[in-house]
Amino acid sequence: MSKLYAVLQENVRKKSISKKHFYFCCMKGNVSMVFLIGLLLFSCSEKKEKKVNATSVYLNELNKKIIKYPDSPALRLTLVKAMDSAGMYKEALAQMDVLISIDSLNHGFWFTKGNIQQNAADTAGAILSFNRAAKVYPSPEILLALANLYAETRNPKVLDVCARIDELKMGRELDSYTAFFKGVYFSRMGEKSKAIALFDKSINFNYTLMDNYIEKGSLYYEDKNYAEAMKVFKTAAAVNNSYAYAYYWQAKCFEAMNDKANAISNYNKAFVLDKKMKEAAAALKRLK
Repeated sequence: MSKLYAVLQENVRKKSISKKHFYFCCMKGNVSMVFLIGLLLFSCSEKKEKKVNATSVYLNELNKKIIKYPDSPALRLTLVKAMDSAGMYKEALAQMDVLISIDSLNHGFWFTKGNIQQNAADTAGAILSFNRAAKVYPSPEILLALANLYAETRNPKVLDVCARIDELKMGRELDSYTAFFKGVYFSRMGEKSKAIALFDKSINFNYTLMDNYIEKGSLYYEDKNYAEAMKVFKTAAAVNNSYAYAYYWQAKCFEAMNDKANAISNYNKAFVLDKKMKEAAAALKRLK
């Protein structure tokens, strides 16, 4: 019973339910499980509906302003950002096409379009847009975005793009990214020794770039070298103790070594740090 009270009190604190509902549920110490679940589901649904409605109102207001000021790029970009955040990728891209039709030599427009396409899982389209942006103005930000997609799609063009970035001599941070993207490319191509050397090089440039540890450690994990993989993931946790994936991958190693208790402990740490990590939640459900 006390657990139910705790759930109710937590939802009162978060304002998911009112104090009036709380007292009604707890009256005479009689808490109905069915009523409680129904009430919480209704509250969550109501909260989600309010958020959707607020977004819809905001988008309608922006659309009205654009009708009034159709030549305002800033206003249209604000609408694009709102649509992108709401997952309305098709609508956001339509607005970007309007902006590009007005000024096709604006590298920022092409870059923004590429980012939306990437969010919409249109990798091929994003690569085309980033290339158009780079032709107008090859900024480091645009070239890095392009290198990232080339690496993930096993396209050797990533090596040329990274070389262009390195020639800019912008410092250790960019050097760490180019080494990382080259490492990802060789990893995806199965050239693990080259990949690990590049991940180490990237870490030397910037030890806080956490993806390096996961990419490097996962290669050892694939080879069933769990002890070496564990060293990498523990280092990641030492560098950033709030990085959920450092614990998730430690848990995978423990599970592979049949250490159920430590696997559960680390899956739980990962899930506590990142409630959206479905793979950790699934692992906990499987092991408990």
